[in-house]
Amino acid sequence: MGNPGQRNASIFSTTPGLLAACLGACFLWGSAFPCIKIGYGLFGIGASDVATIIAFAGARLLISGAMVVVAMSVARRRPYLPARADWPCAAKLSVFQTSLQYLLFYVGLSRSAGVTSSVIEASNTFFIVLLAVYVFRTERMTARKALGCSVGFAGVLLVNLGGSATGGMSFSLGGEGLVFLSTISAAVSSNLSKRYSREHDPVLISGWQFVIGGATLLALGLAMGGCVAPADAANPLPALALLAYMGFISAAAYSLWSMALAANPVSRVAVFGFMNPVFGAALSALLLDETSVVSPVLAVVALALVSTGIIVVNRGEK
Repeated sequence: MGNPGQRNASIFSTTPGLLAACLGACFLWGSAFPCIKIGYGLFGIGASDVATIIAFAGARLLISGAMVVVAMSVARRRPYLPARADWPCAAKLSVFQTSLQYLLFYVGLSRSAGVTSSVIEASNTFFIVLLAVYVFRTERMTARKALGCSVGFAGVLLVNLGGSATGGMSFSLGGEGLVFLSTISAAVSSNLSKRYSREHDPVLISGWQFVIGGATLLALGLAMGGCVAPADAANPLPALALLAYMGFISAAAYSLWSMALAANPVSRVAVFGFMNPVFGAALSALLLDETSVVSPVLAVVALALVSTGIIVVNRGEK
């Protein structure tokens, strides 16, 4: 039957297909920022309760994996199970894409300033490209890629440093340092996903790595004394519905991202990552009424810079 990533390459390698996949994934990831804040309230999770935060993340990601596996099993009318050769890839990817990335990020975020963490997280795009060029050696560095990434990152800086957010810029090894390491882990996972998509179904690998990584984080959080339960036991539906949507975010977004990586050079996909904080800021303003964080003018200028960076990287070389 062949690799589904190869069969769909003609779709996701086109500009409309790439835009739909990457912008759809980034919109979903952007919606995760306000949803996590809302979820902390619905589940009664305090900012310092690291154990419950890890367990909450694990539950969300385990649901994501289950959604992918069940949906694909129904679509294919057979169990969507990895072959023997798929398991090592799913296990390795789960370490970097789920367990290590989210553990470092959530623990680091609880000890660091939000503004600094947002900027550090957005730098993930640079590391994806640098690792693709100098470590995985799947492509070469060009002035066009460097310029596009720099322009896009300027837009992210404008969103995060131009608003009225408090906390300022700071750096500590146990806070922002862990967030920084989480971006390295995420960059490694993107390159591994690209490598594995050559011979494996990228959606299958992505779904099962969520199952493995999510179960690992949930078990770790529970072992540390965490507890995932709606704060309002009399009316748990809003909390459970939000948790289900957050599971869908990761399931759909990573599946789209994996398919895009399978069909395109890493740098062509990675630069879209700068849209995550832009969508996150816009949706936070809409859902959390955080309109004072970033002015509409700054948001428009930042979006223009990010869009310019995406165009520069994706413009065909002469």
